[in-house]
Amino acid sequence: MVRDPFAEDDTPELETVLDALDDEDCRSIVSVLDEPMTASKISEESGVPLSTTYRKLELLTESSLLYEGVEVRSDGQHASRYAIDFEEVVIALDEERAFAVDISHRARSPDQRLENLWSEVRKET
Repeated sequence: MVRDPFAEDDTPELETVLDALDDEDCRSIVSVLDEPMTASKISEESGVPLSTTYRKLELLTESSLLYEGVEVRSDGQHASRYAIDFEEVVIALDEERAFAVDISHRARSPDQRLENLWSEVRKET
C-alpha cells in the first residue's frame, strides 16, 4: 500500500502501529533497511521468508513506518522498493485522555517524490 503523497494528515491507527512495532519480523525488516530495498532483498537480508516479508511490508507501510516507492526499470518490469519513513514514533495521551500516536516522518528526496508520483500513476492505469 502506497501512502498518499498529498495527504496532510496520514496518521495511522494506534493499534496498527503497535501491531507493527510488536512484531518480531517487522522489527527484523526495519533493522536491515539502511537503504531502499526490494522485498526479495529485504527477505534475504532479514532471514524472513519472502511470503511473510510481503505481509509484514504491507503492515509496516499501513502503519506509516515504511515508505514504498517504485524502482523504474528500462525493461518495464518495475519493482517496489521500501525504505524507513520515520525518525520518531511518540505514543501519548491526548486532551481526552485517549492514546494517540504521532510519527515524525523523514523528508522525502526528489527521487522519492518522483517514485511516489510514478506509483500513483501506476495505480490509476
